[in-house]
Amino acid sequence: MWALGIPLLLSGCDGPMSALQPAGPSAQASAWLWWGMFSAFTLVLLVVVLLWLHAMRRDPGQVTDREAQRVQNRWVVGGGLILPILSITVILAFGIPLGQRMLPLPLDEGEPVRINVTAHQWWWEVSYPDTGIVLKDELHIPAGVPVDLHLTSSDVVHSFWVPRLGGKMDMFPGRTNILRLEADYPGTFHGSCTEFCGKGHAHMQFTVQAHEPADYQAWLKQRQTDE
Repeated sequence: MWALGIPLLLSGCDGPMSALQPAGPSAQASAWLWWGMFSAFTLVLLVVVLLWLHAMRRDPGQVTDREAQRVQNRWVVGGGLILPILSITVILAFGIPLGQRMLPLPLDEGEPVRINVTAHQWWWEVSYPDTGIVLKDELHIPAGVPVDLHLTSSDVVHSFWVPRLGGKMDMFPGRTNILRLEADYPGTFHGSCTEFCGKGHAHMQFTVQAHEPADYQAWLKQRQTDE
């Protein structure tokens, strides 16, 4: 019967703010890592539960204190040292390469689009260098193109997150951090502040509109004309 509840539980992984419904390479790497860790540690849990049930049911028979100590030492070494070291090694072996995909590394060709984002209590200022375009609580980006967001804060610590496009990045006053995002396809994606920043924190949200590259260029020209 418990298996019937799995689809219901997994339905909570869907939605506009779900990191497990990725729409970009950085978010896809995060999702792969999450599912890998979930699968690995679910397997570990099942093994531990089966061993526990076996230990509860087995008849140890007559053993000497020396034999009991030997068995105990074996479990301490296996479960307390070997298993954690092996688990951490596997996580790092997969996590480090996936983490590399989230960094704003130099591209093989061209330069990423640059957008400046400044967090305020409790709204987002989005500016496009050399264009005069300044937006509030909305970003427009080209789909299929790497975008580097230069993030800073005007007051307190905030955190920028678009779950379906990439990881989180903290924003500090007087410091600029760079977060690379890329949308696989055009669409509207939702983001929010994920660092408590005061009474308006829960409503500090924004949208990211990904356009086809040609449509993005047309949008830029139209906005510059409007400005």
